[in-house]
Amino acid sequence: MLSSHEKLGYVLGFIGVTIFAGSLPATRLAVMHLDAWFVTSARAAIAGLCALVLLIVMRRPLPPKDAWPRLMLIILGVVFGFPFFTALAMTNVPAAHGGVVLGVLPLATAATAVVLAGERPGLGFWIAAVIGAIVVTVFALRNSSGWSLSQGDWQLVLAIISAGIAYAASGALSRTMPGWEVISWALVASLPFSLAASIWLFPANPAAVPLDAWLGLLYSAVMAQWMGFFFWNAGLAMGGISRISQVQLVQPFVTVGLAAIVNREVIDLQTILFALAVVLTVAIGTRMRVSQK
Repeated sequence: MLSSHEKLGYVLGFIGVTIFAGSLPATRLAVMHLDAWFVTSARAAIAGLCALVLLIVMRRPLPPKDAWPRLMLIILGVVFGFPFFTALAMTNVPAAHGGVVLGVLPLATAATAVVLAGERPGLGFWIAAVIGAIVVTVFALRNSSGWSLSQGDWQLVLAIISAGIAYAASGALSRTMPGWEVISWALVASLPFSLAASIWLFPANPAAVPLDAWLGLLYSAVMAQWMGFFFWNAGLAMGGISRISQVQLVQPFVTVGLAAIVNREVIDLQTILFALAVVLTVAIGTRMRVSQK
């Protein structure tokens, strides 16, 4: 039986997942008219400036020295790595396709939590997680020629590795400091690099860039890069990294729905059936025992 603390962790994790689900559709809007390198640096810079203002207003002290190794993993993983690889992927594959491929991210997060956070999921948990990952992988590859990964798929794999490591580091660090501070300090620490790159790569004729592209960049920066982690990190800390990471198996299908609205992509019956299968594995996985080392 889950405690009220763990249940709140699931609620917060789901809110974070819902916010993250808009990242690929928003990024695809942006990279259709803006350079992927600029989108990566600009979203980090915009989020970093927001984080800097909040930290100053809240008068938060610098993180302790032992927090910085994990903060560096977060910077490499979700400040630069994940945004860059997904930006590249969105120039090669539809947002809905990318969203489903990212369905294996919860498994990557749970695996890295074993190393970075000392969690020990039981066999039942791993069986449910692997089944969920297989379901979304089959969904992603079902229309591929020869069942092989495309260039965009490989870019998404690199994004999964980046995010999986960073999520586990974020969840572990959020046990000792507020989750919103974790992502905020990571963004502020990277601000000198992201801001300089954004200025250097700023488009020569910004007026020629459609409003949709700028709005996509703004959402991916403020919501997906920053505020989504307020809920996500808190959820990981409350419910456990391995358990809460499985909530993200639902994210691909929220992304598919948003892609249909934002990017005008088509949703078929197979998508709905796969969604039901994934939700079932999430429900099973959340009931499995996860111990702490």
